[in-house]
Amino acid sequence: MRFWIVIKVIAGLAVACVVTFTAMLSYHVAVEPLGSVFEKIIPEAGTVLRVEKEENFVKTLESAEMPDFEPGDRAFQKAHELIALGKIAEGREKMMAIVNVFPSSPSAPNARRIVGEMNLDDILSSGFFDRVSNYKVKSGDSYYAIAARNETSLDMLMHLNGMMELNNLQPGDDLQILPLNFRLLIEPQRNAISLWDGARFICEYPILRLGGAAPKSGKTEIAYRRSTIEDRNVPPTAKNYRATLKSIQLNRPPLQILPYNVTDDAQSQGIFLSYADIEELFLLTRTGTQVEIRNPKK
Repeated sequence: MRFWIVIKVIAGLAVACVVTFTAMLSYHVAVEPLGSVFEKIIPEAGTVLRVEKEENFVKTLESAEMPDFEPGDRAFQKAHELIALGKIAEGREKMMAIVNVFPSSPSAPNARRIVGEMNLDDILSSGFFDRVSNYKVKSGDSYYAIAARNETSLDMLMHLNGMMELNNLQPGDDLQILPLNFRLLIEPQRNAISLWDGARFICEYPILRLGGAAPKSGKTEIAYRRSTIEDRNVPPTAKNYRATLKSIQLNRPPLQILPYNVTDDAQSQGIFLSYADIEELFLLTRTGTQVEIRNPKK
């Protein structure tokens, strides 16, 4: 019995010696040389890890492509993480900071696109805004009079109230109304048209083609909007109104915003957007919408 106890004690001492030796060897390599037998095993151990780190650092400095620490990119990554975690309001706020604070950042176009999609999802869902109000129809009202009096458009009335066409009004009917007091910013150099609510960015549309001379900087407004089929005007009250092509005419200088068709004459004048974008822009603007053209001289 005593023999087995002695064997166990010897085994325990052996394990303790191995653990102690391993710990001292690690200290010798990573922290400070201990000399003696350890120096014979690994000479100049204190420089092993340091030299490797220094060599990697030198390679990084000599690399043709240094790591990019652009602050706009960092903010975009953080905003993206917040949105993925369901913190939509915080993520949107950070995306807006990129749009406003880092407009030239490589991440800014993606930030504008994401913020625009989120804002439009809000705007185009009925009842989103504190500005959406209910209007009770009175005797003698017409859609045109209601739209004009509330600074909105027939298209927005139809959209918010889920109407495919303008039905007969009856006194006492309830309509949801959203005033369209947005403004447009046209930037030919950036090939972009953006929609703003005062100083708040809403969304942006890419210009697919700019026909004719670039417009000069200045302020104007939407003079009128056209809905056509085969170049024939179609009023919103017509049953085939949904199938029309939309275009927007600015007041000064005479300038049109048109749907882009690859078969169009390359010499045709105007600012051309995709069909889906001009439909959306048509919905969010009205006659009288303020427009700024910003085209700085090179």
